[in-house]
Amino acid sequence: MKKRHTEVNTKTRWPATILLIVLAAAFILFPLYLTIIIALKTPNEMGNILALPKTIRWQNFADAWKMVNYPQKFLNTFLITVFALIFTLLTNSMVAYAISRNRAKSKFFNLLYYYFISAMFIPFAVLMLPLVKQANTLHIDNVAGITLLYIVMGLPMNTFLYSGYLKSIPHSLDEAAMIDGASPWQTFVHIIFPLMTPMHATVAIFTFMWTWNDFLMPLVLLSKPEEQTLQLSQYVFQGQFSTNYNLAFASYLMALLPILIFYLVGQKWIIGGVTKGAVKQ
Repeated sequence: MKKRHTEVNTKTRWPATILLIVLAAAFILFPLYLTIIIALKTPNEMGNILALPKTIRWQNFADAWKMVNYPQKFLNTFLITVFALIFTLLTNSMVAYAISRNRAKSKFFNLLYYYFISAMFIPFAVLMLPLVKQANTLHIDNVAGITLLYIVMGLPMNTFLYSGYLKSIPHSLDEAAMIDGASPWQTFVHIIFPLMTPMHATVAIFTFMWTWNDFLMPLVLLSKPEEQTLQLSQYVFQGQFSTNYNLAFASYLMALLPILIFYLVGQKWIIGGVTKGAVKQ
């Protein structure tokens, strides 16, 4: 009887599942469809916004490329994202390892853990004005400075993720390494850091998508046009080209393309990594 009850509960409800899949696909595909067709239309074809373009106007992409100064903005965004990603993985995993391995025997590390975690609940709007003031004072309101801020501001969430994953790595590995004469630093670099590869993949995906797509922090910190990011450069279409949506949407697609490629590649990587971590003993 109990077995029959379990079978009933685990039975897939296909009508509801198919309905949810169709709704989810519509919410994703419809905005993407609008973005693509508007980017390929001429301004005269904007009367019926849902209709397909009569003639495909690739010139919209060429014009948007020049107006946004795409190579410079892409380089700024790429440098910020790549350096933030590399140093986030190196430093945040190190901090999480130190905290997670010492929480049980030190009140200081335990308080430090909750101190970092509490920062996750502070909205960026609250930090915005103090952040601008301190960045100006320290002269870090530039590409290098905003990269450093991304590394620091990702620390609360990444500490939480890494600490949870480190619970699955037994302390006996640390003890065995120390018996063999390894220092804590050597233990982390040669043993613990490679074992955290599945979580590195997760943190890398989140960091890349957040850093690449972020609009608010570059808006309040990067005032020089030559230091702006791709996302911040889209803001010029709101005023100067407010009637030419075709160029704006062409520019949106060009800004979206790199993160879309990374997501498609990284998604496969992270699923494989998490699967390996799930069966690790």
